[in-house]
Amino acid sequence: MRAETRQRSRAQRGFTLLELMIVITIMLILASLAAGGYYQTVIHAREAALHHDLDVMRHAIQDYTRDRNVPPSSLQDLVDYRYIGAVPTDPITKQKDWNTDACDAFYSSDQTSMNGICDVHSASDAVSPFENIAYSQF
Repeated sequence: MRAETRQRSRAQRGFTLLELMIVITIMLILASLAAGGYYQTVIHAREAALHHDLDVMRHAIQDYTRDRNVPPSSLQDLVDYRYIGAVPTDPITKQKDWNTDACDAFYSSDQTSMNGICDVHSASDAVSPFENIAYSQF
C-alpha cells in the first residue's frame, strides 16, 4: 500500500521544474522556426506583388505608347487615360515612389522632344534574398 500512496502523491504534485523547462525550450525552438518561415513567406509575397505591379504598369506604358504614338509623361497619365485604375503602391517601400526611365527614341517623325517614360522600377535599393538582385533592377 505504501507504493500506491507514493505514486499518488507524485502524480498529484505535477511537473518538475526541469520537465517544464524542457517543454518550454522545445516550444521556443518550434516557434522560432515558424517565425523564420513566416518572414520568408511575407518577403516572397511582396516580391510576387512587385513583379505583378511592374508587369501591369509596363504593359500599360506599352499600350499607351502604341495607341497615342507618344509615351506617357508620367504614371498618372496611365490613370487619367484609364490604362490602369490607380498607380499601385510599391510593396517593398509601401509608397507610390516608383522610379521611371525616360525614353530616348522618337515614335513619329513630327516629334521634336521626348518627355515620356518607357519603363518603371521599384525605388528600393534593398536586395532580394531570393533573386540576389536589387529591387530597383526588377
